[in-house]
Amino acid sequence: MPGLGGRMSTVVKSKISRMLDRAEDPSETLDYGYQKQVEMLQNVKKGIADVVTAKKRLQMQSSKLEGQVVKLDTQARQALSQNREDLARMALERKTLAQTELQTLDSQIKELEGQQEQLTANEQKLRQKIEQFRTKKEVITAQYSAAEAQVRIGEAASGVGEEMADLGLAMQRAEDKTESMRARASAVEELEAAGTFDDITQIGGGQDDIERQLQELTSGTQVDDELAKMRAELGTGSEGEGEAPALDPGEGTQKEGSA
Repeated sequence: MPGLGGRMSTVVKSKISRMLDRAEDPSETLDYGYQKQVEMLQNVKKGIADVVTAKKRLQMQSSKLEGQVVKLDTQARQALSQNREDLARMALERKTLAQTELQTLDSQIKELEGQQEQLTANEQKLRQKIEQFRTKKEVITAQYSAAEAQVRIGEAASGVGEEMADLGLAMQRAEDKTESMRARASAVEELEAAGTFDDITQIGGGQDDIERQLQELTSGTQVDDELAKMRAELGTGSEGEGEAPALDPGEGTQKEGSA
């Protein structure tokens, strides 16, 4: 389906663009652009040097041809003065060829001079452009570094940065664990105060609160019974209070015999 394929392509491109945007460092991008412009300037300078070299080579050839033209003209005059018209004609023909070639070289030299002037002007414009770019690059890099530092300081102060957010989550988890442990300790303390853990160390197992109350009630009843019994016994002895205690028969006989 063309529509689905187009949408998938757009989504993939947007994802890649977002990833590249996150990974892109403006200072590195500007440095790379500046480096490419410097390389372009070096290529322009090399082109100027090549044009100048070619022009110099043609100028040297032109100088040689000019010398040949003068020499052939002289030879033609000498041959004609010696009645050697044939030699004079040959010398003049060579002179004509040299002059034609010399004209071609002159036109080529002028063309190279025009190229040299154009390349030199372009080199100067490019140099100025690179200088302006370098200045702007340094300003943008400095502004970006300052803005980046300000963002980091702001994130650290407000706690919205990724590292600070992770630290905040860790702190929140630590607080939650601390609160949970404090609640558990408070619960254990409350249960211990209520006596829930008192019978754990007793032999025969622990007792619940109802069993303990029943045992206390039974103990109280037994004590009351013993107190009632003791009162009954003490009450019987109190009826003969004020009378002399009864003597043992043996004791009376012993007393009478002694008398």
